[in-house]
Amino acid sequence: MLRFIYTVAMYIATPLIVWRLALRGLHYRGYFRRWRERFGRFPAPPFADCVWVHAVSVGEVNAALPLIQALMRRYAPHPVVVTTVTPTGSERVRELFGDAVFHVYLPYDLPRAVERFLDRIHPILAVVLETEIWPNLFHQCGRRGIPLAVVNARLSERSLRGYRPIRPLVRGALANVALIAAQSHADARRYRALGAPPARVHVSGNLKFDFPLPKGARQRGRELREGWGATRPVWIAASTHEGEELAVLEAHIAVLARVPDALLLIAPRHPERFRAIAHTARNLGFAVATHGAGDVDTETQCLVIDAMGVLMPYFAAADLAFVAGSLVPVGGHNVLEPAALSKPVLVGPYTFNFEEITRSLIKDGGARRVASGGQLGAAVLGLLLNPERLQRMSLAAHSVCTRERGAARRTMVLLGRAVARARYARSCDAATATAR
Repeated sequence: MLRFIYTVAMYIATPLIVWRLALRGLHYRGYFRRWRERFGRFPAPPFADCVWVHAVSVGEVNAALPLIQALMRRYAPHPVVVTTVTPTGSERVRELFGDAVFHVYLPYDLPRAVERFLDRIHPILAVVLETEIWPNLFHQCGRRGIPLAVVNARLSERSLRGYRPIRPLVRGALANVALIAAQSHADARRYRALGAPPARVHVSGNLKFDFPLPKGARQRGRELREGWGATRPVWIAASTHEGEELAVLEAHIAVLARVPDALLLIAPRHPERFRAIAHTARNLGFAVATHGAGDVDTETQCLVIDAMGVLMPYFAAADLAFVAGSLVPVGGHNVLEPAALSKPVLVGPYTFNFEEITRSLIKDGGARRVASGGQLGAAVLGLLLNPERLQRMSLAAHSVCTRERGAARRTMVLLGRAVARARYARSCDAATATAR
């Protein structure tokens, strides 16, 4: 009954969801393309069985990279299907894998859309990244006997509280999950509190620690610094949201007052923000360049990174990184990308999406937290003007990333056990049916 009520609500909400996508499409055309896939309608792929991995957007696709590569090796010749929700996630899949995987959008959690989707790809294993819980999709996987795993699973205290009104519905969905491979013991505890069968919840660590650095990222970073002026200080504000960009630009005004040749790199989280940020920076009097125009010179004070999936060379080129989504209650973004490149990290007060990782980096000295946007400029200056402190934080950040690697290997072991259990259950069912 709860799932029926949920499904009715989904059907009622679908026009609003489509309308929201259309509005986003006015700013980013990718949202206008391939609408039929969001209802499970796409040409059937030329294979019978597959391993299916779902990663919502760019961050999850990046995190899934080492796992997908391992799945491709372990389950060959079964093809791999990767689904995303956002166009930027779709673009990242194509950048990383090209034609080596089959990509479509995940359909809305409507019964017929989900059935069409599963009928077309016929997965022998379903792997969902992080926090995606879809009752109809999970129910269909359980009904069809598809081993379903939620890996790199994370669940903040805030999300746990948010699920409270619909906890029986979520508990029913999680009953269809064969494995929850949690990022931390705290995440595992929250999934059990949410209703996941305790025996199916394990701690595997965070896949983001295993993300391989793109080839040539460090070298490209050095080349960028040479073009900008090798000795000038550079800091980056990555994945900024509305409500944060102005604080970042004001922080850079404070930085320029003490370090006149400093360069700010700012990368908005959403493509529809690119032009607005460049316009705001120019109105504040900055000499502005953009990644797309490629017009950076030694006089540039602010570079707007108006492209997706290109941050790693810019992290490599910077002296330190402010990881955004943390000055506003979004929950923060991936602090490991700059840390893996030995860059000191600054974050704001809201880091519940990456709380364990952020806490570890702060504890070991690789990251610092600022209480508000008003403190950001002073924190940046405190590092740019103190090379010894900058170096200590760089070494600490790299040390944390090195120590925590291995989640992909541990997750693959757990997935192998889940698949084996599913095969054993099917063989027992088949033997029972034959006996009857």
